[in-house]
Amino acid sequence: MQICHTPILCPSDTIKLQGLYLYTMKIYIIGYMGSGKSSVGKLLAQKLHLDFIDFDSYIEKEEGKTVAEIFDADGEDKFREMEHKYLKKLLSKDHVVISLGGGTPCFHNNIELINKSGTSVYLKMGVETLVKRLFKAMKKRPLIRGLNETELKYFIEANLEKRRAIYEKAHFSINASPLSADEVAEEIKKKIKV
Repeated sequence: MQICHTPILCPSDTIKLQGLYLYTMKIYIIGYMGSGKSSVGKLLAQKLHLDFIDFDSYIEKEEGKTVAEIFDADGEDKFREMEHKYLKKLLSKDHVVISLGGGTPCFHNNIELINKSGTSVYLKMGVETLVKRLFKAMKKRPLIRGLNETELKYFIEANLEKRRAIYEKAHFSINASPLSADEVAEEIKKKIKV
């Protein structure tokens, strides 16, 4: 068990003893698709000796289908319901870094659940960087499959604008654009003072 001196870093299930908050660590990595959440989350978990969960992979394992297959068969609304259900299942996990899907915090009041049960970190990334990263991996991303580069840029700009206010509810933000995944993980480690 770790000692927390700052209530914002402590989930709601903490115990307060003589002004100190005792808690087990849970960190959520949030941000737009392609911002490096999975890579950063994995590195951060290693650095902090915590378990790691890639949320999309977790859903895929539970459902026995890829995220793209779920989108194709059931649609986005059904997928967002599944995300909410599986997020609630993970709320009781401790000693873990969870890299969430890009849309996870933005639906069904999930950002509130995230912020109450752990420390959230938003990986900020510029539109141009996201376009470069996502254009290479579009086939695996159901929301952007089939877009050309110009359409992709407009889609990201519009979607990021809609989601930004939710992402910015995170406890911390890191400008991930100019940094490597390892540098981002180090920045997070410094911000949460571990």
